[in-house]
Amino acid sequence: MSHFSPFSKEELLPQEEMLEIKKQKGELFIGLPKETYLGEKRVCLTPDAVTALTSHGHRIVIETGAGDGANYTDKEYSEAGAKISYDIEEAFKCNIVLKVAPPTEKEIEFINPQTILISSLQLKTQNKNYFENLAKKRITAVAFDFIKDEHETYPIVKSLSEIAGTASVLIAGELMSGVNKGNGLLFGNIGGVPPTSVVIFGAGTVGEYAARTAIGLGARVKVFDNSITKLRKLQHCLNAPIYTSTIQPKSISKALMRCDVAIGAIRGKNRSPVIASETMVEQMKEGAIIVDVSIDRGGCFETSNVTTHTTPTFVKHGVIHYSVPKIPARYAWTASPVSYTHS
Repeated sequence: MSHFSPFSKEELLPQEEMLEIKKQKGELFIGLPKETYLGEKRVCLTPDAVTALTSHGHRIVIETGAGDGANYTDKEYSEAGAKISYDIEEAFKCNIVLKVAPPTEKEIEFINPQTILISSLQLKTQNKNYFENLAKKRITAVAFDFIKDEHETYPIVKSLSEIAGTASVLIAGELMSGVNKGNGLLFGNIGGVPPTSVVIFGAGTVGEYAARTAIGLGARVKVFDNSITKLRKLQHCLNAPIYTSTIQPKSISKALMRCDVAIGAIRGKNRSPVIASETMVEQMKEGAIIVDVSIDRGGCFETSNVTTHTTPTFVKHGVIHYSVPKIPARYAWTASPVSYTHS
């Protein structure tokens, strides 16, 4: 007589052992190396994010000092449940590696085969050899700046653009100060004093948040873009009157001659279009400020050159230029939660 049981072998296991099997099945092993790219201070996971992940049974390895630039200490990560590693390679040996800047070719050597890498890969700046090195190790590389949500938008890029737009006006405010060799101007609609004039190229997310911040500080704002749809949307979403115009050389030249701050926020598909020629910049006020947020795509101003967070400005034709790529890295504590929040 056969003994037939309706229960599967797994169902006959003690409950504690079943839980252990499930835990191992879904466990993630995540590594966070310290960023080495010049001026990059952000970190992909905050201590709160680590707490959320470790409470679900995942393991996190963080290279010591990875959060220093964003003012997160090793102690905070350790208390959140992460392992602090003093070995440069250990975080790269995890099944999943999270980075803000793409790993260097030397760092790719540390990564195990078949690892999942999530980073801003900067696809258009890498050479063929870089991707061949990733392919040799069968690394699954995910560019987080290309991740779309259910609304077909890029949430991480949008959040970083919001930070860059807001920051561009705050940076201009610092540079206008007499302490920083500016004209000694102050944002703010002060009684009896003409308001600061701001010109913005681009009505996308960066331009919107730059305009929103400048208007909030009492500035008079002009926005230029060739998309009527974007300009119309900008007019509707800002609760204040704003001057908008398509990109016309004569109008731009007049606006730049009168403005105190000019912000470049137009991103082309491959390269940002040059909106302001060197001649237009020559005619700007002495001590005026240019913040070229589009410098990572070549810049909107013909006079722009890439600068760094350590030496962020230069003066040309009497105009102070700020053209640092990756402006959100300047505000690492605010920018660091972005990647976790949207992942």
